[in-house]
Amino acid sequence: MRFVLASQSPARLGVLRSAGFDPSVVVSGVDEDAVAASLTDPAPVELVRALAVAKAEAVHETLAGTHADMVIVGCDSMLSIDGEMVGKPLTPEAARERWASMAGKTGELLTGHSIIRVENGERTKEASGTEGTTVRFGTPSQEEIEAYIASGEPLQVAGGFTLDGLGGWFIEGIDGDFSSVIGISLPLTRRLLTEVGVSVIDLWTRPAS
Repeated sequence: MRFVLASQSPARLGVLRSAGFDPSVVVSGVDEDAVAASLTDPAPVELVRALAVAKAEAVHETLAGTHADMVIVGCDSMLSIDGEMVGKPLTPEAARERWASMAGKTGELLTGHSIIRVENGERTKEASGTEGTTVRFGTPSQEEIEAYIASGEPLQVAGGFTLDGLGGWFIEGIDGDFSSVIGISLPLTRRLLTEVGVSVIDLWTRPAS
């Protein structure tokens, strides 16, 4: 069975590999702004779920007919803080503003996952869901923030921070799923795989120790 990650995120790929999977990576190319614009005043959980579904659907269209037996997972993450949903800062200016507004505060990292199951070349099942994890931010000095931004790390990650990289120095703690904050929730993925009739142990590429 082929396991396909519909994301170019190295963090998600790293989580899955550490958990015993060897995913194929196929980038969806989904226009996230267009998906968001197609929704009418969505709740935060509805938005991340819709984006994850769109990514899984796009990769399914790309791979249709190429593999008889596969599972595709699409993912999306955003930070909800002060009632605002924020994604990747993309620019140093946006990252600087983001950290100025969230330092010392608490936010919720929302992750949406969507899974499509293909059997004998036919799409048979799909499942989607969301996971929320509370993140407590520290208060870095201006020098620390400037050095962090200069590293480039926060520009391409949801919320402008990482938990497992340089940004981990500025996170006071979390309440919830560690893997979800990194990029892909292992508990949620396992539940969704179960819904489509797949056990995680069948996808392990190395024996359990």
